[in-house]
Amino acid sequence: MMFGKNRFDAAVADFEAAVLGRDARRSRKAFDRLQETFGQAAETELVEGAPRLAAVLPDVPPGPRAVVAVLVGGCVERGADAARCAPGVFAGLREALAAAEEFAAKRAAGGGDFAAAFPAPDGDGPDGESVAVAGEEAALGWWTLPDWERACVALLNDPGVRAALPDKGELLERVGRLEAESGHAFPFLTHALRVLDDEPLVVLHRPSRTGYALRMSGLGDTFQLHTLLADALVGGGHLDGRVPSPQEAAVCRDKQGEVPTVGAFNLVAPDGSWLGNEGTPQDIPVVDGVRLLVLDPPPYERTWPAGRLLPGMRGELVLERPLEPEEADRWFAHVDPPRTPDAG
Repeated sequence: MMFGKNRFDAAVADFEAAVLGRDARRSRKAFDRLQETFGQAAETELVEGAPRLAAVLPDVPPGPRAVVAVLVGGCVERGADAARCAPGVFAGLREALAAAEEFAAKRAAGGGDFAAAFPAPDGDGPDGESVAVAGEEAALGWWTLPDWERACVALLNDPGVRAALPDKGELLERVGRLEAESGHAFPFLTHALRVLDDEPLVVLHRPSRTGYALRMSGLGDTFQLHTLLADALVGGGHLDGRVPSPQEAAVCRDKQGEVPTVGAFNLVAPDGSWLGNEGTPQDIPVVDGVRLLVLDPPPYERTWPAGRLLPGMRGELVLERPLEPEEADRWFAHVDPPRTPDAG
């Protein structure tokens, strides 16, 4: 057991005091101790320390700020209060995005080879050319985005954080623009920002002309939704087909790991176009205020590892009720025949 200066809570207190006191030398030493003591910290230290670290993030320089945000996310994954940490961490993400956007603009204006090859945001930090062209703070904004992705996803695993975040759509747009400009993806952050909670879903099974009212929360991608639909509708005895094993359903809800599974349906939008499993439930179109999904027979066997793209996020799909035949017919009135993928 560690005591005194080797404890995480002592490192937090020292770092907090050094940052607020603008003591750069002491801050660097305390920053190193934070990382050294984090792994052995007790849960009480993490619970108490994470909000304090999140609160001083605006006063930490941009490079170490992202690492401290990752530590805050790690504390949350081990029991700290995500809601108390979220304001500081997401403020840091917004600042990093602004700096990264400035980096992208200066890179484009710089021309030549530098504009043609967008550097990957990984490794030990910005290269000399990036700093020379865009400035250190702008370059760090781009280079630290993977750390901000890790930190923010850890907090977005909490449904309360997802519900309270006021600008998810704006953040998605900004990350999407950077992805398009750079050719580098931040898939975990984009999927986490697109997660729907307590979202009504009407599902129509075309072969049987039956319909079902469901509600979904915390589903990171459509693979996860697909498996849970089969569990609820086939496993629940409402439709014929292959029933996912209990293990396949469990890893899509809250158990760790992956289990091979086989697709039960073809997921189709009301206009007849196919919806890929690689997307998210947010891709399902809204009709009359409700997301409307059509199930067709699978055109061929599809297999994938059942599980969660966001393994820290609990997924849930609840069957509320089968629709009455008349109600199902009213929803089917919004549905076009299925298209083949190349039919446009």
